[in-house]
Amino acid sequence: MKGIFSVLVENRDGVLSGVSGLFARRGFNIDSLAVGETDDHEISSMTIVSTGDQRTIDQIEKQLNKKVDVIKVRRLSESRSICLEMMLIKVAYNVSNRSSLIELCSIVGAKIMKVTPKYLLLEYHAETEAVEDFIHMLKNYGIQEVQRTGTIAMEYK
Repeated sequence: MKGIFSVLVENRDGVLSGVSGLFARRGFNIDSLAVGETDDHEISSMTIVSTGDQRTIDQIEKQLNKKVDVIKVRRLSESRSICLEMMLIKVAYNVSNRSSLIELCSIVGAKIMKVTPKYLLLEYHAETEAVEDFIHMLKNYGIQEVQRTGTIAMEYK
């Protein structure tokens, strides 16, 4: 089972360390972690994705709520949330495959951020599964480097 947690925390030194330490001490796995300031510079938002059985996911929520620097914990429903991640990927190209690479980017909605004589630097944001699929499609071109964010999520009603 996947647990998606939206956690508002005080924007102070050591808060991320405290939250990740909680996971380490309890033996909980973090599949994805993204942190950023909110519109209020004193508050940061964490999106944490973890997997486990129902008991583990419930325990994660309880333990997060016990942290002093945690303001609010919400468990998001997968079926009522938009979950995205962003990726920058450097892909080699040559004269014979350049147009097919550009066409693939156009089809999936990837943005070409930089063109050099040897590679394209692409930006792509989508659901994790789509990001994985795009990486798989690019393997034949020659991936030189990949940087991915953690999942960010927002629930809708």
